[in-house]
Amino acid sequence: MRIDTVPWRDPRRPLWPLALLVPALPFLAWSLWHATGSGWAWWLTPAMVFGAIPLVDLMIGDDRANPPEAAVPALQADGYYRWLTYLYLPAQYAALVLCCAVWAGGRLSWPAAAGLVATVGVVDGIAINTAHELGHKRERAERRLSKIALAPTGYGHFHVEHNRGHHTRVATPEDPASSRLGESFWAFWPRTVAGSLRSAWRLEAGRFRLRGRSPWTWRNDVLNAWALTVLLFAVLAAVFGPGVLVFLVLQAVVGFSLLEAVNYLEHYGLARQRTAAGRYEKVDPRHSWNSDRVVTNVFLFQLQRHSDHHANPLRRYQALRSFDASPQLPAGYATMVVAALLPPVWRRVMDHRVLAHYRGDLSAANVHPPARDRVRARLARAGAAEPSAG
Repeated sequence: MRIDTVPWRDPRRPLWPLALLVPALPFLAWSLWHATGSGWAWWLTPAMVFGAIPLVDLMIGDDRANPPEAAVPALQADGYYRWLTYLYLPAQYAALVLCCAVWAGGRLSWPAAAGLVATVGVVDGIAINTAHELGHKRERAERRLSKIALAPTGYGHFHVEHNRGHHTRVATPEDPASSRLGESFWAFWPRTVAGSLRSAWRLEAGRFRLRGRSPWTWRNDVLNAWALTVLLFAVLAAVFGPGVLVFLVLQAVVGFSLLEAVNYLEHYGLARQRTAAGRYEKVDPRHSWNSDRVVTNVFLFQLQRHSDHHANPLRRYQALRSFDASPQLPAGYATMVVAALLPPVWRRVMDHRVLAHYRGDLSAANVHPPARDRVRARLARAGAAEPSAG
């Protein structure tokens, strides 16, 4: 007897275009600025991203449903999802040009100027997430678009370090992009910024030296990505005047710092263990913090289903799954980024979750060496006994 089945359809399909709201916010802020004359209008984008979105996220809550595996091939092949990531880039660049024009106009108070920098920094920082989605794919066009999305923040080396460095060393002490238990974001920031840059250069230089070639070539993916930034900044300075370079540098720092805040929360304190052979165990769902909050997953192309991403980097965002084994963040990324900037709040929210994940075994976590005694003391105050490291 034949039973007809209804084909599965993505229930979030009409929601994914909301990801394009972020690069549209600067245009709304510009309209408000003109309508009201208030420079505070330029704080609309940060207020929406770190205020309104977390509130709506809290109200709507989680969705842990996964697409059925039988539907995944068609889901991944659907060009609709791909074009949404492509469309972020022209919107991103249009917002950048608009804000450069406003900066060059020179009519901003210091709160308005700071808001303008924060606005573009947030748009370009979230664009790094779009670059992240594009940069993992095999299609050459998508990898090139990834570099274009990274150019405004000057973080083109992320394309190399993230794919070939972070994904190899994730949740180990050797990874500059994996934060450690007891390490504040402000201690993590210089370590990851400098460490990721060094790692990207070593990886790319090593690739050329294996072939007996010099890394000083336009084929070097670190150099050609940085060249895109230099070209972009030069064109904008030629159009809007050299004074815009200050704005471009400031928004770039905000943008890549937002990326690093996300890196900070994605693997905080999590560690892969050594096998009997002395190698690190294979990456699995236990090695990334996840969040199934609906709204931030839509706005971030489901980056928060980070465990599946690390297990299957080529899997497209619309097909990423939630796993029971993954440790869960208490809120979405937008909320947790704010918490990460406040170390006492972050420690109170997250340290006990790391310890619970390892059942109180401090030796199993990725611990920041200078903070080990403090974390051990907190563990003792909580009445837990740390098992011996063996």
